Amino acid sequence: MANDTNASTKVITGKVRFSYANIWEPKSINDGEEKYSVSLIIPKSDTKTLNEIKAAIEQAKKDGLSKFGGKIPSNLKLPLRDGDVDRVEDEAYKDSYFINANSKDRPQVVDRNVKPILDQNEVYSGCYGRASINFYAFNQNGNRGIACGLGNLQKLADGEPLSGHSRAEDDFETYQEDDFLS
Repeated sequence: MANDTNASTKVITGKVRFSYANIWEPKSINDGEEKYSVSLIIPKSDTKTLNEIKAAIEQAKKDGLSKFGGKIPSNLKLPLRDGDVDRVEDEAYKDSYFINANSKDRPQVVDRNVKPILDQNEVYSGCYGRASINFYAFNQNGNRGIACGLGNLQKLADGEPLSGHSRAEDDFETYQEDDFLS
């Protein structure tokens, strides 16, 4: 993805939670093109990140005027969604906004020291990190809106896995067998 985007449409998030993290292998959603994707859960208390995202969306609207025939449509689809409205059944989205970001290109994934993470079990749905994302206008088959492109990811902390599948290190302790023969 040749990132020739206007700097004001790019955002580096604060600490967010990763959900539906398809970051190691591309996946097709609704029979569409295979892409890498992640849902970024942003706490409503992170006003800095939310304000940067809102400003980037506004800039993407302006940059996309030509795609919209010179006028911003009133029914424009926007990527920033309210978890308390759109995901009421999911506790992970409570008191948060979320954005679904995707890319045809695999994101680089690094740790808090910006060292590449190669173990795919290290970054999962439920862990916390930061993301570089960019916003751009689209107009396809009558659908018009602002989309969120996925850049790269930085893992900051572990979290409760959202897959419902526990991690082995959470299930077990070091096993010491009592040697009753000695």
